[in-house]
Amino acid sequence: MTRRSRALWAGLGALAVLGSGALAVRAADDKKAPAAAARPALTVTVTQPRTANVPLHIAANGNIAAWQEAIIGTEANGLRLAEVRVNVGDVVKKGQVLATFTPDLLQADVAQIRAMVAEAEAALAEASANAARARELASSGALSEQQINQYMTAERTARARLDAQRAQARVQGLRLNQTQVLAPDDGVISARSATVGAVLPAGQELFRMIRQGRLEWRAEVPAADLARLKPGLAVRVTPPGAAAIAGKVRMVAPTVDAQTRNGIVFVDLGPSRDARAGMFARGEFELGSAPGLTLPQSAVLLRDGFSYVLRVQPDSTVRETKVTVGQRLGERVQITGGLDADARVVASGGGFLSDGDVVRVVDAPVAAAPGTPAAAKP
Repeated sequence: MTRRSRALWAGLGALAVLGSGALAVRAADDKKAPAAAARPALTVTVTQPRTANVPLHIAANGNIAAWQEAIIGTEANGLRLAEVRVNVGDVVKKGQVLATFTPDLLQADVAQIRAMVAEAEAALAEASANAARARELASSGALSEQQINQYMTAERTARARLDAQRAQARVQGLRLNQTQVLAPDDGVISARSATVGAVLPAGQELFRMIRQGRLEWRAEVPAADLARLKPGLAVRVTPPGAAAIAGKVRMVAPTVDAQTRNGIVFVDLGPSRDARAGMFARGEFELGSAPGLTLPQSAVLLRDGFSYVLRVQPDSTVRETKVTVGQRLGERVQITGGLDADARVVASGGGFLSDGDVVRVVDAPVAAAPGTPAAAKP
């Protein structure tokens, strides 16, 4: 082999070595590419569900109504209404005069019956005197037995007539008292139909009154929850656009509606200037508390109408997990299903992540104790 041939073969060998080196470098670059694509998408802190005492309650809807509504009518018959002293919304006391009727006709009747009573008293006095003389002469034989009996009977008849006239006088006095319409109890006037000048028959409604101003909430509760409600249980009732009203269960209805399967629970309401009879209101029956799992509200995401959390897997990827939530407790929310107590979830910033993203987990910053000075920056 000549020197030129050896040089040619040596050049070919060097090219082969360079080609294999280039292939090795390309292979190494191909291996590094996936590692670069797996860079963390976000740096996050993780949290775990924490057990807390969660208030238990039963929510219900219902209407506010009067505890008892009294209907106030006229007892007098055929009298003209002369004066109306109250209107809707007025607070009245028991025995307060609400309206008056013209008493002229009844006053005349009272005067007439008083005269008849005086006449009956005079007749009784005369009959009693005659009967007394008859008793004195009974032993002398001056009067027959028949005459004596007549005087005695006349006395009894006169006394009976006087009693009848006095009873009639009491009736006329009661009728005169009926010209004033009185409040039967303390309360608030809720309706008025009385009109001055009207001539009304007996029994005609004049006013309606909420007795003692007391209102109640009549809640419609499913039959399955009725057994958990007892008299005396605390309730919070919230009318639309008003502050919550404290209440207490007075009675649970003994029957359930056959169509709705709901029972009525009667709740006495505390004082409130916003509550009105006939209003719709929502309420919650407070049943105490029980331990439950909670998470910060920032850890729970709302997507497509459902609640999710992002669980951090051992390989630092996140998995979207659907959960069910309960009530809110300050800055935390109750988790009622879909998550274990030892799960690690993204504490905040989950809205920037998707299912399967890689994250970098760091420890949550520890809040400094009160009174501890902040560390100086370098």
